[in-house]
Amino acid sequence: MSTPDDPVSDSPSGRPPSVDRLARSLADSGLPHPLLVDAARAAVAEGHPAGASDRARDLVEETRRALLTEVVNATGVLLHTNLGRAPWGTTVGDSRYTTLEFDLGTGTRGSRQNRAPTLLARACGAEAAIVVNNCASAVLLVLAALADGRGVAVSRGELVEIGGGFRIPEVLSQSGARLVEVGTTNRTRIEDFADAVAIPGSDIAVVLSVHRSNYRIEGFTESAPVAKLAELGVPVVADIGSGLLDAACPWLADGPPAWLQDEPAARQTLVSGAALVTFSGDKLLGGPQAGIIAGRADLVAACAAHPLARALRPGSLVLRSLQDLALAYLARDGQAIPFWRMATVPVAALRTRAERISSDLASDTVAVPGGGTLPGVEIPSAGLALAGDRVAELRDRPLPVIARVADDTTVLDLRTVHPDDDGTVAAAIADLDPPAAPAGL
Repeated sequence: MSTPDDPVSDSPSGRPPSVDRLARSLADSGLPHPLLVDAARAAVAEGHPAGASDRARDLVEETRRALLTEVVNATGVLLHTNLGRAPWGTTVGDSRYTTLEFDLGTGTRGSRQNRAPTLLARACGAEAAIVVNNCASAVLLVLAALADGRGVAVSRGELVEIGGGFRIPEVLSQSGARLVEVGTTNRTRIEDFADAVAIPGSDIAVVLSVHRSNYRIEGFTESAPVAKLAELGVPVVADIGSGLLDAACPWLADGPPAWLQDEPAARQTLVSGAALVTFSGDKLLGGPQAGIIAGRADLVAACAAHPLARALRPGSLVLRSLQDLALAYLARDGQAIPFWRMATVPVAALRTRAERISSDLASDTVAVPGGGTLPGVEIPSAGLALAGDRVAELRDRPLPVIARVADDTTVLDLRTVHPDDDGTVAAAIADLDPPAAPAGL
């Protein structure tokens, strides 16, 4: 029989408790009733030795922790793919509609591609732009719209595979275009492209220049620059991937940081002769997941008119978020963009924060851009170093703190932690049992 302190005891007779009563006893978890019923039913079916009530509550907690939730990123990976890459919010209210496809001037239907894309085009010096749901979609749409049934010339050194199984040859195949491999893995000259374009029947519609994303080829190498490719008389599409708008970084008071020196940027790539650039919204751009196609107005229009454009289009939350982001870029307000704010914090400021949290644990660290960008690049940083592997304990909190382990040392890098979360990090460390010890002791 149940008591007020034990509302759903397992039956003394050996019969399992009522699923409905067990589910109702879990209402304090805050989860919807159907999920509580699922947990209760599973617990009863298992016949767990510890009792259905305890097991059901464990299952409810597992369900709650499996939901998408906020975490504190203390890994030092600025664009952590598993944690959503660039941190960026939106000012869209939850109770009002938006002018997603409505023209306030005429009172008639408008285009969702007339606001954020126009602002992004302005920010990177393009004639026009459209937005789709990620960069892989952007490449697929461009190839389908401009090269269906025709040849696309790509250097063999750029036939890449990046995260999630995104392979350039397979995307080409899905678009209906025909792959024309050019050059060799480590050396592709402009003459190789010229020869491919000149072959009778090759019917090259596009030359595709692909950012290698998360790897590098070093040593005996050569590649054809976009400026030379543009002289071939075929539209050059440059997939710059990471989304740096302008190599000069006019939104940063001190200009571009040193670790950005080799990264291609949209504005400069277009100036050098690319007809179109494609890039991600949630990497160096610092916004939500999206893919941007920017460049010549006629080619952008061809992409927008293709049937795939509707299948790949983003929703109002993404477009409003990108609009706010583009306005920050145009205002040259890098401090309004969380990625650029955390990427450019002086190491001395991070050291001061680390000392305030724990002078015994404070340590210099090294952060990385992440997100498949700038392979091998390291950014000086500071944070806290704890002896041993404590990441599971830090992760198992109401607001999880995600750290990294290196050489049997748990590192909490403050470059990727918002200053408002320093107290959360301090509390997480203080609650460790046994207490945290400095690395190396």
